[in-house]
Amino acid sequence: AGFVTYGPQTSLVLTLGEGVDIFTLDRKAGCFRLARSGAQIAEACEEFAINASNRRHWDPPVRAFIDECLAGVEGPANHNFNMRWIGSLVAEAYRILTRGGVFLYPSDARPGYGDGRLRLTYEAHPMAMIIEQAGGSATTGRERILDLSAQSLHQRAPLIMGSSNEVRRLEELHCDPLLVASVSAPLFARRGFFRL
Repeated sequence: AGFVTYGPQTSLVLTLGEGVDIFTLDRKAGCFRLARSGAQIAEACEEFAINASNRRHWDPPVRAFIDECLAGVEGPANHNFNMRWIGSLVAEAYRILTRGGVFLYPSDARPGYGDGRLRLTYEAHPMAMIIEQAGGSATTGRERILDLSAQSLHQRAPLIMGSSNEVRRLEELHCDPLLVASVSAPLFARRGFFRL
């Protein structure tokens, strides 16, 4: 799996199933040169990427995770996060490979978004392979992306990928409604009147 980013420099990210290498285009020589061999994503991160304008449509676990990130040092993550949103899957993946972070394009309550928006076969699967080969994780929130079999070429899927600690936290929130309640209900939250 691989992808190319274009901009001030052109980069090729490639995995053949044994790690991830990043190449940079040498315009004078007309070839790509290895810039970083065996790229690794940090287990923990301080950046998240999601289209926050859709917050009202998110499922409770996604909302709870973003609330934890926004709470920063006062929340359960116990550190501050920066939010990024480029709006480009390839650019977000490149940023995660070079700086760490977590990217969320979840399913949500809008018509046509219940199964996510990204295409499983040619968007989610290749990105998941790259991210996992670099030591990160990729999931729908409930299932590992690479464990999904496409039933049709254009099948859609939610995608959460990046630093493994944050992806694991999102999976925990998807699987445990009590965790979501502890984040969502201040009376029962970490600093609330009642503790779960």
